[in-house]
Amino acid sequence: QVQLVESGGGLLETGGSLTLSCTAPGVALGAYPIAWFRQASGKEREGVACMSPNGDLSYYSDAVKSRSTISRDKGKNTVYLQITDLKPEDTAVYYCAVRRSYTVGEPIMKCFDHHMDDWGNGALVTVSA
Repeated sequence: QVQLVESGGGLLETGGSLTLSCTAPGVALGAYPIAWFRQASGKEREGVACMSPNGDLSYYSDAVKSRSTISRDKGKNTVYLQITDLKPEDTAVYYCAVRRSYTVGEPIMKCFDHHMDDWGNGALVTVSA
């Protein structure tokens, strides 16, 4: 099992921006689909954004799709999640996850439903009102 590491959370203001990073020592993140999820206190975990292995496809939840970008820096083996125009409802623990067991041709819009093989421990993001 691979341990992913998220960073970049913290206390942010409404209307501000967020950039989270995800690294995975020993695993080439560019070879697999990768996704960001979040879980707010008392709520179920939900998908936020995902990216195909070669980075040509991405998919976002309705909650963030107009203000979010998932990106990958292969040289740094790092995946990023940017969210602008933050809202208090963006407050959650954010997790990155990778699907090493993917099958070529899996539809990107189903990425949140797929089993993810490896997860990070999460990064807490708190957006003040």
